[in-house]
Amino acid sequence: MRDILIAALVSFFITLISGFLLLPVLKKLKMGQPILSYVKEHQQKAGTPTMGGIFFLIGISFACLIFFKNDSRLAIIALSITIGYGIVGFLDDFVKVKFKKNLGLRVYQKIIFQLSLAAIASYFAYLNSTVLIVPFINRSIDLGWVIIPFSIFVFLAVTNGVNLTDGLDGLAAGTTFVYTAFFSVLIIFAGACLNLSGRINEYYEYYNLAVLTLACTGALLAFMLFNFNPAKIFMGDTGALALGGLLASLAVFTEFTLFVPIMGIMYIVSCVSVIIQVLYFKATKGKRVFKMAPYHHHLQHIGMAESKISILYMVITAIACLLVIVFCI
Repeated sequence: MRDILIAALVSFFITLISGFLLLPVLKKLKMGQPILSYVKEHQQKAGTPTMGGIFFLIGISFACLIFFKNDSRLAIIALSITIGYGIVGFLDDFVKVKFKKNLGLRVYQKIIFQLSLAAIASYFAYLNSTVLIVPFINRSIDLGWVIIPFSIFVFLAVTNGVNLTDGLDGLAAGTTFVYTAFFSVLIIFAGACLNLSGRINEYYEYYNLAVLTLACTGALLAFMLFNFNPAKIFMGDTGALALGGLLASLAVFTEFTLFVPIMGIMYIVSCVSVIIQVLYFKATKGKRVFKMAPYHHHLQHIGMAESKISILYMVITAIACLLVIVFCI
């Protein structure tokens, strides 16, 4: 347990150092994020550097390389998938910055990359376990081969949920910081149960997944020092897609996938608010349910400060996670 917490500290400090070293470089290279013209509240943010996800990817990677031990196949795959999604996001950010557009890669290009990585991860999830724990009722279900398409869906849902939530200073970073802190409790508890039952190989797999989870927690805590309102840097798709890939990997490589919609309730809010807005807009020929979607932009339009919205999302995520910890462990 001590080593896992030290991994979080190491990740924190490496991310912090990476931020101080790389932020001036990104500014010098003029890696400014193009701002959507219809988000008037964000026009003053034009020119703020993006690709800040590089900071915490460095911190997470170094901490994991130092603290992974024994059976770490799943954790290495999860870290590799995370970096893979980060590379896709980096390419997307690079296109945005180079061509001064907010579109980035074409939709089909991102879908191909994301589906490929999700399919690889889902295959390994199938090899690992096809069982899922059902929250609150202390039961489990075995999906068999269906775990593969199900896991691919989880990757698409989670990565898009995190990406949509990355719309305000500190919002995605703060929400994911809380999520990973609590999700690590589930993994550590499951690992302890495996250790007590003598399943040592599986215990070390969960141990290393806990290292990855808390390394992410520590890294995001450091990143928030740069990203909280007013943000000195944005994580960009480099960070948002990487975080989505990491959270999805943690879900499908454990038996806690069905816990994600509860603990990640604010990612669900982001996705559902966009879906409702689009469907209602088309059905009513131009009318809207929200002033703007995703929902955090609606809150911003009715006068709530960015920092308050970020804190609100963190608090709601913490409450949802606490419910899971209290009633499911």
